[in-house]
Amino acid sequence: MDTAFTEEQAEIRRTLRELLHKRCGPDDVKAAARTEAGYDESLWRQHLAGQLGLPGLALGAAYGGAGFGPAELALACEETGRVLLPSPLLGTALLVAPLVAELGTEEQRRVLLPRFADGTLTAAFAAPLAGLGLTGGGDGDWAGGGRAGGVQARRAEDGWRLYGQADQVLGGHSAGLLLAAAHVGGYAGSRTRLFVVDGGAPGLVRRRLTALDETRPQACVQLRDVPAEPLGGPDADPRPALTRTGVRAAAALAAEAVGAADAALASTVEYVRVREQFGRPIGSFQAVKHRLADLYVRVQAARSAAYYAAWETGAVSARLALAQGLEALRAAAGEAIQLHGGIGFTWEHHAHLYFKRAVADELLFGPVGALRGHAAGLAGIFEGESAA
Repeated sequence: MDTAFTEEQAEIRRTLRELLHKRCGPDDVKAAARTEAGYDESLWRQHLAGQLGLPGLALGAAYGGAGFGPAELALACEETGRVLLPSPLLGTALLVAPLVAELGTEEQRRVLLPRFADGTLTAAFAAPLAGLGLTGGGDGDWAGGGRAGGVQARRAEDGWRLYGQADQVLGGHSAGLLLAAAHVGGYAGSRTRLFVVDGGAPGLVRRRLTALDETRPQACVQLRDVPAEPLGGPDADPRPALTRTGVRAAAALAAEAVGAADAALASTVEYVRVREQFGRPIGSFQAVKHRLADLYVRVQAARSAAYYAAWETGAVSARLALAQGLEALRAAAGEAIQLHGGIGFTWEHHAHLYFKRAVADELLFGPVGALRGHAAGLAGIFEGESAA
């Protein structure tokens, strides 16, 4: 396997890094996250989507995308993670667009995918993230199940209607489209289907939640007899597609965590070079050097795992890379707060943003032990579990 970056891949990284360096300083990120949309809409539509084509990076050219693959998307996510960019990239490009491309009818793909690619339509995955199968099989009652909970769908004279509630929907408060998982068929023959819901549909109530990581906003979505369109045909089983989407998303999220960890480490190294104690920079003390050296090794190991997962796109490697990336980010963010001293604990400093991202992402996509445990089961390491 050739792991050298191509000229196109290097250009994607360089161009995106230059833009984000200019437009996404810590104060810019905090201001964007606190807007009504939860991100800088001008930056997203005009620059990231309009000029760079970021949301359509991994979509086919037939639908307005750039036609690249998971490796290029991972490189882009590493750069967005470096600045903790608040954006609809996760929901739109990593979760919803792949599901529409795989399960949607030709009409749905033709209508929705070009709008995702050019940034005029954003999307959110209105279902528990457990459905992606990162830490388990993804076949449980995560979408409600049975008679109560989750989201239910019923057939009406004018089409399908949804009712229920989805919690912790990433970017769900402002997305123009929701992809909701709902149970159909009543109690006895219940099964899960995916439904496309317009963001302005009657009966749709969305409320932004107070989240630990304000750069990754979450929402409570209530569906009160909301009109919806099934994604794909009546026989489409979304579970295999959800699992495959989870694998691709895990690889990209691992790269994003590596970018954030690398930025936290670089900020700490820069600080210890100028902060003096006892008449010399604290970075000259052997204990500090050892801590930073150990951290550097962890970040580089996590980067290698993330790149391998993006190139190999395997179920096991993606989960292991995400686990290692999340661990590296938590370690780098924790050391950043510690080695910045008193200033690192203040809300004005950016170190706490990286620590919040580390903790929040592990709560959303982990925990790390569950990611590794499921990967081991898929690899056939545990007795009684076969390889996938």
